[in-house]
Amino acid sequence: MYFDDFTPGFTYETEAASLSETEIIEFAKLYDPQPFHIDPVAAAASTYGGIIASGFQTMLLAFRLSLQAGIWNEASMGSPGMRDVAWTKPVRPGDRLHVRAEVTSMRASKTRPDRGMVEFAYAVINQEGDTVMRYEATHILKRHA
Repeated sequence: MYFDDFTPGFTYETEAASLSETEIIEFAKLYDPQPFHIDPVAAAASTYGGIIASGFQTMLLAFRLSLQAGIWNEASMGSPGMRDVAWTKPVRPGDRLHVRAEVTSMRASKTRPDRGMVEFAYAVINQEGDTVMRYEATHILKRHA
């Protein structure tokens, strides 16, 4: 979909995916080596009671799921940023996560008529229906020629 195809209130949901304990530990060893992400014994003794995914890994999984949904890929021209990122519940090995996205606003570029900005509110939801993460992002999308 291109900029012109969206309207405020448009929503979509992605397929679900999960992370294994091995995937969580390997990611965290590289990018977020805190004990509750990489050490099962330390994680069991932590406030979380076991291994949990890095919030950054959760965000990247959500982004991959959004790309796999194929909604705005063809028109994507990048993003100037994200806001209001919040990790609201731990993600545990085997949790099934999917993304729900809603267009909250949009505006055509005043200086570049080939594009516009679409604001999305994202929620990452587990198999219990709990939101484990939320964030807002701006997408720069091509307009129809």
